[in-house]
Amino acid sequence: MILAVDFKEGTIFEDEHGQIVEVLHYQHHRKSQARAVVRVKLKNLETGAIIETSYRPEDKFQNVLVEKRPKVYIYSDGKMAYFMDNANYEQMGLPVEKLGPTIKLLTENAEVEGLYLNEKFFNIELPANVVMKVASTVPGVRGDTVSNMMKPATIESGLEIKVPLFINEGDRVRIDTRTMEYVERVK
Repeated sequence: MILAVDFKEGTIFEDEHGQIVEVLHYQHHRKSQARAVVRVKLKNLETGAIIETSYRPEDKFQNVLVEKRPKVYIYSDGKMAYFMDNANYEQMGLPVEKLGPTIKLLTENAEVEGLYLNEKFFNIELPANVVMKVASTVPGVRGDTVSNMMKPATIESGLEIKVPLFINEGDRVRIDTRTMEYVERVK
């Protein structure tokens, strides 16, 4: 069992509704005479939904053992995304709708972590950031040097993001997988 007061970012547990969730952010909070509470932002690992709630510090939850195994993204047929296990070369699929917007950050041979619950492959975890090539963008105009000016760009997987004016087609950029935003240009 795990207590709400022991939550840390990345803790995975079964909530009071029987759903497997991961702690994205937590904060211990106490107002003057009121009881202390633990405010948490949770991600439902089955659906990908983000939930914000609060618990009493003494609330107990069932700890869940999640195993992570390295996998490589192979391809998607529109309904299923297929991954290969690095250890035994076994191919496994996940529904595209379960992956949600993260499917746009996957390119062929991208390395991910496969999440297993009770020996069942149920989701993936992307690295903190990925490097992708800019497929198309409007050219930056010389003299547009106002700081923090951004323009739309489409990356190789079809995702549209905002990039600085100096980014051109063919440039490689680093993208944060949590926020899906531009981080930096990669040489």
